[in-house]
Amino acid sequence: MRKSTLYAIMAAALSVIIGASSCGNRKADAAAEKEEEQIPAIGFRFSHLEVDSTSLRSGETFSTLMSRLGLGAQDSYRLTTLCDTVLDLRKLKAGNQVRAYYDTLGGTHTLQYVVYEQDMVKSTVFRCVDTLDVWNYSKPVEKQRRLADVTINSSLWNDMISAGASPNLIMNLADIYQWSINFFTLRQGDRFRIIYDQSVCDGEVVSIDTVRFSLFNGKDGKEVAAVLFNTGEGSSRTYWDKGGVSLKRMFLKAPLKYNRISSRFSYSRKHPVTGKVKAHTAVDYAAPTGTEVQAIGDGVVTKCGWDGTGGGNRIKIKHMRGYESSYMHLSKFAKGIKVGTRVSQGQVIGYVGATGTATGPHLDFRIWENGKPIDPLSLNSPASEPLNKKYLQDFNALYDRYMREVGANGSQKEEMADTTATPAK
Repeated sequence: MRKSTLYAIMAAALSVIIGASSCGNRKADAAAEKEEEQIPAIGFRFSHLEVDSTSLRSGETFSTLMSRLGLGAQDSYRLTTLCDTVLDLRKLKAGNQVRAYYDTLGGTHTLQYVVYEQDMVKSTVFRCVDTLDVWNYSKPVEKQRRLADVTINSSLWNDMISAGASPNLIMNLADIYQWSINFFTLRQGDRFRIIYDQSVCDGEVVSIDTVRFSLFNGKDGKEVAAVLFNTGEGSSRTYWDKGGVSLKRMFLKAPLKYNRISSRFSYSRKHPVTGKVKAHTAVDYAAPTGTEVQAIGDGVVTKCGWDGTGGGNRIKIKHMRGYESSYMHLSKFAKGIKVGTRVSQGQVIGYVGATGTATGPHLDFRIWENGKPIDPLSLNSPASEPLNKKYLQDFNALYDRYMREVGANGSQKEEMADTTATPAK
């Protein structure tokens, strides 16, 4: 065989070997890159680790938790020095979930990572081996737009929960309608239809972000809409009824959040303690001791102290246009409340109690107009300024769209325009 032919054969063989080696290296590099990409979003691989789930015990500190999980005191202290901008270790909550990850290869049981769940979304990760480190991790959160359609059969709370709504949605509705609907007087057959945005993590509702629209239809024919419409001239959380009528009024419908009425306005009520029949020109709201009591409107405190006629701790407020309001049987007064104090609508002025002549914790609530007692439940509170006319066209278009989406006025329900949160119009 000629030398030139031999050299050619050897060169070809060498190129095959080099090519195969190069291909193998590329495959190895690709595999390494793929493996690197597969690090979970939480920041470490854990498929090969043993996990132990526990929770923070009552009275347990970070150092005692780490000691229980098997970390030495020196490393535990070093981790605390890394937490300054990540987690306030003084605010760890008993009952929160903790996961500890251990390396068990070769019969060992070495703590590698600890994950402390701050809430449903956010966790803090502690690396307990090699270079100690601490970082926060947040799970993906999905924004959803939802429609709730609830008719009252037993109570707003029970029926909302039965319909799959979050308790936070109920509290949002109470805030939105606090001037126009008394949630203590809802009746069977009343109906709410609500379009709202919520955040969901791992299939669980994390928060109710925004109520976009709500429509209340009372069994008595009363209808109140609430459209979130931001003009950019005031609060971004302003709600308006049909035609741009403001939901905000001079007075709140009730001085308490969602509770129940135990006694109504009457000129001939039998007193539950004395047994005597006398006028009860008030509405009694039953609520647990300590429940916050709010001023129904702006005004000045004219009385704050003990009522010697059985009212116990009492506050009286003078409002504009000849109105006055009174709050009795309080367990205590809010800080800073005294005669002469100016209060604003919704400000906490005291707390429900059973002081004075009372069978249990409740609020005796009264209103006078030009010195004459009136039934708080029938008060027609003066309205705030309506929506500026220059916004009415856009507002009416939004109102009409929402009404179609909830199937109001007998129309077929339309598909909601968005499935994710969008800025208020």
